[in-house]
Amino acid sequence: EKLANLKSFKLHCDFDTDFYDELILPLLHRMSNLEKLDLALIVLTKQTLIDGNNLNLYTKFNLPSNEYIQETFKDFKNKQIISSIDYFKEKEYSQCHIYSYPYQLIYYNNITNNFPGGIFECVCEISLFDEHSFEHEFFFQISQSFPFLKKLTLINQKPQNNKQLRKSKSQNQNLSIIQYPYLLKLNISKAHKDYHEQFLFDNKTCLPNNVRVSMNYRLVKKVTRNFRRITTRSNCAKMNFVIFIQKSKFPDHLQDYFPYAQIS
Repeated sequence: EKLANLKSFKLHCDFDTDFYDELILPLLHRMSNLEKLDLALIVLTKQTLIDGNNLNLYTKFNLPSNEYIQETFKDFKNKQIISSIDYFKEKEYSQCHIYSYPYQLIYYNNITNNFPGGIFECVCEISLFDEHSFEHEFFFQISQSFPFLKKLTLINQKPQNNKQLRKSKSQNQNLSIIQYPYLLKLNISKAHKDYHEQFLFDNKTCLPNNVRVSMNYRLVKKVTRNFRRITTRSNCAKMNFVIFIQKSKFPDHLQDYFPYAQIS
């Protein structure tokens, strides 16, 4: 049965689904006179990526380029459609972000180095993941693109590539210190040691006061040189709650290094 009178349809779901082809797509095709469509879905699929053709007419294809994805939206008038596609060889899966711009959701998950940029004033929660390293410039772009960010989760086990280059440059010029003025929660517990440095070193990042941080205790102990390093002290003093994973016996002076934090 056609839903000919339906002009606007919105479907947001925080849980992933593998029933897009069987349930959601046939439902959309019943809306023959739809004027406004708002989808926010996490779709699990082995054969199909969702693109403009998929929303207009069911199409199957393998490993498309981002340019191909973008071309499929040429018939979507009066809308700027943004797409970015990633293939993760180690985990053997792919993902494709597609959204109309300006972006209206309050979250943006699984951001990679292919992030196309833009300003996302509505977004207050993001997660970062890639199988390639995130460099300092990437975090600066994130801070600029999400000016009202409150929660950041980072998962990346690849070491940074440009640490030595940045160190040599810093002897000749001041590089941008990244700020997240509205940040309330930071989770780097599943990140490489380099990203603990990225967020704790005061010459790389300036954390706001009263931030709640989840970290890997073993890595923090190394980065802070057993909680005595000057370069990391100021950011640690701004935390009001610290959650450690892989923790062991805490040294007696640990609380002095996090003077305003409840430590768990």
